[in-house]
Amino acid sequence: MDIGVISVRYARALLDSAVAMKLDEDVYQEMQVLCKSFLDVPDFRFTIDNPMLAKDKKLQLIITACGGKVTELTQRFFQIVLREDRESVLQFMANSYISLYRRMKHVTQGKLITAVAVSPETEQKMKRMVESKTHGSVEFNTEVDPNIIGGFILEYDTYRMDASVKTKLHQVLATLRK
Repeated sequence: MDIGVISVRYARALLDSAVAMKLDEDVYQEMQVLCKSFLDVPDFRFTIDNPMLAKDKKLQLIITACGGKVTELTQRFFQIVLREDRESVLQFMANSYISLYRRMKHVTQGKLITAVAVSPETEQKMKRMVESKTHGSVEFNTEVDPNIIGGFILEYDTYRMDASVKTKLHQVLATLRK
């Protein structure tokens, strides 16, 4: 069976249960922490895939990767995943849950890249602009990249607005080379 199909089925079942129990936001936060743990600690995935490690130890590792304390629903979900020997696709399940949750709640990911740090007011203004365009809420991240020299790059959904000095200089250079 396809990993994508398995992960989406498990994630959808978790989301449906979480919505019914009004725990969808809590589980969303836990899945985000779990995904971050998978990214930050590459050996984590190999450890929970290890067949020699006992299921109760795997459960404790997964709960620790979620921040140490999880909802009862999430803990039961992890127990089912381990009982069914699906821990190898747990990372995909967590990512699928996040995607399904965002689609259900109309949450868009946004990113603002600037050469220097921006004020909170400027960040909020950009966030409100993206929210008005997407007609939903936005999870907004800012990033500082001095390599863009000046200006900004705004990304959300499939939209990218590059108003950086670096890009403008490359465009001028390309024009001069013609």
